[in-house]
Amino acid sequence: MNFAKLIDHTLLSPVSNEKEIINLCQEAKQHGFASVCVNPAWVSLSAELLRDSEVNVCTVIGFPLGANTLETKVFETINAIKNGATEIDTVINIGALKDKNYTLVEEEIRSVVDAAKGKALVKVIIEACLLTNEEKVKACKLSVKAGADYVKTSTGFSLYGATVEDVAIMRKAVGPNIGVKASGGVRDKDDIKSMVDAGASRIGTSSAIRILGELDS
Repeated sequence: MNFAKLIDHTLLSPVSNEKEIINLCQEAKQHGFASVCVNPAWVSLSAELLRDSEVNVCTVIGFPLGANTLETKVFETINAIKNGATEIDTVINIGALKDKNYTLVEEEIRSVVDAAKGKALVKVIIEACLLTNEEKVKACKLSVKAGADYVKTSTGFSLYGATVEDVAIMRKAVGPNIGVKASGGVRDKDDIKSMVDAGASRIGTSSAIRILGELDS
């Protein structure tokens, strides 16, 4: 298996700088990662650096809390795509899900999907560490219903990141036809293999270079 093609090479630190983004993009091209995942302010630079490569530019919407308004998430999506993003990772309204306001959650996801349609993939971050198992399944079902391309475990900025158990729950909930992204805390070759075995089809990690080194050895 070509693990590099599963990896979103990620740098979402609030103190990331231009030199680090340039290095991230160079590494992504060198190793053939699926994408770089960067904050919206770095989308234009990343798109320029990766223009002649097969590496996608992924960015985050409503990040990391998911508590933005629907209109803000849609604007962020349109703006990111205009700047060169080809993958969108959007955080659900977690409070609305817990309130069982499923109409709002689905409407938000669908609005982002519609804004990105034909231009970018949409991955829906459910922040599994804050949800009950029932809520995880519901969030995944709403994402599928709203037309998302992937569901994603975590922002990496909350209580904890991806777990094998959550990936398995999410894969079972969405079925075989949409992606599951495991993100947050995937730091070594054993982690990535466990996530893939549980059903992950994309991995978000800031430890990609180390993981590839371990796999090569």
